Amino acid sequence: MWRKSWGFVLVFAIASIVSGEARGVGGGGFVKTKGKKFIKNGKAFFLNGFNSYWLMYMASDPSTRAKVSEAFAKASKYGMNVARTWAFNDGGSKPLQASPGSYNQDMFKGLDFVVSEASKHGIHLILTLVNNWDGYGGKKQYVQWAREQGHSLNNDDEFFTNAIVKDYFKNYIKAVVTRINSVSGVAYKDDSTILAWELMNEPRCSSDLSGKAFQNWVAEMATHVKSIDNKHLLNIGLEGFYDESTPEKKQNNPGGVGIGTDFVSNNRIPQVDFATIHLYPDQWLPSGVNEAEFVRKWIQSHIQDSQTAVGKPLVVAEFGKSSRSANFSVGSRDGYFNGIYNDVCKCAAGGGPCGGALFWQLMAPGMESWSDGYEVVLENSPSTAALIAHQSHRISALHSNE
Repeated sequence: MWRKSWGFVLVFAIASIVSGEARGVGGGGFVKTKGKKFIKNGKAFFLNGFNSYWLMYMASDPSTRAKVSEAFAKASKYGMNVARTWAFNDGGSKPLQASPGSYNQDMFKGLDFVVSEASKHGIHLILTLVNNWDGYGGKKQYVQWAREQGHSLNNDDEFFTNAIVKDYFKNYIKAVVTRINSVSGVAYKDDSTILAWELMNEPRCSSDLSGKAFQNWVAEMATHVKSIDNKHLLNIGLEGFYDESTPEKKQNNPGGVGIGTDFVSNNRIPQVDFATIHLYPDQWLPSGVNEAEFVRKWIQSHIQDSQTAVGKPLVVAEFGKSSRSANFSVGSRDGYFNGIYNDVCKCAAGGGPCGGALFWQLMAPGMESWSDGYEVVLENSPSTAALIAHQSHRISALHSNE
């Protein structure tokens, strides 16, 4: 029954792709928000897309740049219209920012290429400005830079509070947002290819569980971004953890614990335009917990809060299932993707705040060395590819009906 059902969807999706109906529709105007909806050129806009953190890194090298073009072309063919990717690489190998204020132009040109290629294929971008985690530098690198200048910092969470570090980050934000694309000649802040700036990937501030340090940081950095660029949307990059503003909902957090961020109060900051959640039950939950039930509750709880407490659109900005997880199968991944896609479409079709979903992560063929277990290579995963294409058709219908 399962194979037969998705076989039909695959045939339908392929036929539609050939006819051109499923192509991405990302270009041609800034995406804005109106109440709890995304809009573009005066009409409702819904997201169906992917994460590919590696785009800038691969684009910076002419020998691997074709992988970027290949990924965008394939995504567009399957109707995807948004990609989320890193606009940072702080310190380390092939950095974008080698040290505070010192930029690698080869890497910047790689990011230029990413923006240009996304535009060519009708795909909008969410560009993330720093990592919470150590990969590609993150807040740890900023704190280390301050220490190297003789400043005494106790822990990596002082990224959110130390004035020197905050200035480093503000200067970096300005350098990226005002960058003139070497391919197109258009400043990033004036380029409608970019859907949104994202302050940080999966921020956490466990050293201050009151949430005050992080709340103040978001307000300060969001104001800074908007002072430079008021054309683009802004989001924080949250996973969706609850905290003091809704103590009754902390029990919904994985493990029932707080991490110093607060889905409701953080997203209520006026300069923040939309809310995000991430979903990794295979990472977050102990064995024996019903993953499907957790996913359902996590999504529905955030839909409710985006609707009533936040009053802004909601995006499932990361979700995935690792092939390295116990009992993984392509069928289980397809069921997981389909459940999330169904919840998003049901919410959106009913006038709710859901704006779309982005899976983690899309890769082109021949990138095995980049594998993290969550990658989807469309050519190698026909049933998952069919689901993605089917979701593209469903959101296209939502565009038409609004």
